[in-house]
Amino acid sequence: MILWLIVRRVLFLFMVIWAAATIVFFVPRLSDTNPIRERFAELARTGGFSPADLEKIIESYTKQFGLDQPLIQQYWDYMGQIIRFDFGYSLNRYPSTVMDLIMQALPWTLALLIVTTILSFIIGNLLGAISAWPKAPRWLRTFATPFILLTGVPPVIMGVLLIYFIGFQLALLPLGGAYSIGIVPDWSDFGFWMDTVKHQILPALALVLGSVGGWVLSMRGMGITIQGEDYVNFAEHKGLNPGRIFRDYYLRNTLLPQATGLALALGTVVTSAIIVEGLFGLPGIGTALNNAIRSNDFPVIYGIVLFITAAVATIMVLMEFIYPLLDPRIKQQ
Repeated sequence: MILWLIVRRVLFLFMVIWAAATIVFFVPRLSDTNPIRERFAELARTGGFSPADLEKIIESYTKQFGLDQPLIQQYWDYMGQIIRFDFGYSLNRYPSTVMDLIMQALPWTLALLIVTTILSFIIGNLLGAISAWPKAPRWLRTFATPFILLTGVPPVIMGVLLIYFIGFQLALLPLGGAYSIGIVPDWSDFGFWMDTVKHQILPALALVLGSVGGWVLSMRGMGITIQGEDYVNFAEHKGLNPGRIFRDYYLRNTLLPQATGLALALGTVVTSAIIVEGLFGLPGIGTALNNAIRSNDFPVIYGIVLFITAAVATIMVLMEFIYPLLDPRIKQQ
């Protein structure tokens, strides 16, 4: 039974990746734009190519990237590359490969996502649990209200507000970028680390403030529901310490559905992070994807979208296997 469950989930994962690969292949091709012609036409305006030379170069690159083949042949070649984990070369930054560009941008995105997701999950669930706990101090329960009010503000709008008030008006933090202009990246230098962290604060705040309220609301709803459960009432009648009841009987059980919600929210979190990265000019996956879209760099668009889709789908599948470990009452059927 367990083996069949694993097989079904793995097949589902491959179906999701195949569907995503098919969509991202055909959608950019709905446009009549020739990415190679657009790219070299831009270079010709600044580099002085003659029209004859330009046409020869475009024809050569078109054959090299297989864009002269019928659409269905391009699709099969593309799927074959995906199976071999080969996303090809970037049209805009040739001869760099798509995987090279992803690996260069991935650490910035991972650092931002991991920190903001963990912070928003912990802060939001803790505030939500406290706001629903009747024995918590009144001032502490009302502390979650401002975060709830910020729920309707998209992270990109929150980022704009932070840039204007904190970065521009108060000049407390940098307006954008991964590090200060003129600094040579050196990860062995503590000063470079501190400068990088300073540049990450505003985008991290934009993501955290935009997502904490959602966790507060969902956790508060779970907390109100669980207050009438028999095991909570039994613990109270036994005379256990309120702090222990809150930690072991109340918070622990309300966190279980939130773990599932975390996996489901990853898609929204990744999308928000991509937009915020572009707003603050961080050299992450979002900036690489925005640059690829503007330059019609099909291979980079394919590679990044597939990478994100596969990562989110894989995490959701893994969460299905992890959840029974978090809650032994759950049995896979």
